[in-house]
Amino acid sequence: MKRLHFIIVALLLSMAVYSQNAAQARKILDKTAAVVGRKGGASADFSISGKHANASGTISIKGNKFNARTPQAIVWYDGKTQWTYLKSSGEVNISTPTEAQQQSMNPYKFINIYKNGFRLGVKNVSGGWQVHLYATNQQRTIKEMYVIVGKDYYPRTIKMRQSNGWTTIKVSNFRARNLSDATFRFNKKDYPHAEIIDLR
Repeated sequence: MKRLHFIIVALLLSMAVYSQNAAQARKILDKTAAVVGRKGGASADFSISGKHANASGTISIKGNKFNARTPQAIVWYDGKTQWTYLKSSGEVNISTPTEAQQQSMNPYKFINIYKNGFRLGVKNVSGGWQVHLYATNQQRTIKEMYVIVGKDYYPRTIKMRQSNGWTTIKVSNFRARNLSDATFRFNKKDYPHAEIIDLR
């Protein structure tokens, strides 16, 4: 009987610790989402490495809008329409990305997916925290994710597992900005010789 009582107490304590750990993880991500999603926007340098993608460049974000620049391409997304300028061909592809496609391109989307469908955990690491997200439904596009956040609540590293393996995004030089909405829309005047391909 004492053994059963001990097991029940241990189980209740572990549930309480897990609940506190998840609450702390959520609080950290809430603050990070507020920093990343600030009204005026933000910009950062990034590098992506994974099985099917390796790139580096700069990104500007404002709410669900973003503008990413790499040596190969420039991407504008105004919250609805995406323009991708391919430097090698001089083409601009216009599309309406799906939710999954947006998540694979915009760090703000990564930071906000924790709100639904993920178990959360956190541990202290040098200079901040590592938040672990694990999808409660493994049919999701992103099945698991680690987000390293600094004490300033700026994201440092995002490592995510999808069906095709792990992808790591390193973020540096994160800074608050006051960005115009025009930053997130393609302006044909700036690329007068580009071939426009509408994929919508």
